[in-house]
Amino acid sequence: MMLLTLYTRRNCHLCDEMKAIVREVGRTLPVVIEEVDVDRDPALARRYGMDVPVLVAGERELARHRVTAERLRELLETRPAGHQDG
Repeated sequence: MMLLTLYTRRNCHLCDEMKAIVREVGRTLPVVIEEVDVDRDPALARRYGMDVPVLVAGERELARHRVTAERLRELLETRPAGHQDG
């Protein structure tokens, strides 16, 4: 199982697009998605500002702003840091 964290915010069309792509890829790869609203944490809001969405696995940033389903599959097949066997 791969744990992915999606840093996002409300009313963000790019965030909605990336979320849909992650869900699409999740239908064929074993992923768990943790969604984090950066506006709920002042430190994250400062860190990301308007620079969302950001998709990470462990400490590894996989994508920022946009990613295709094909590219995300490629990135996940390299077994990111968030990969857990089980």
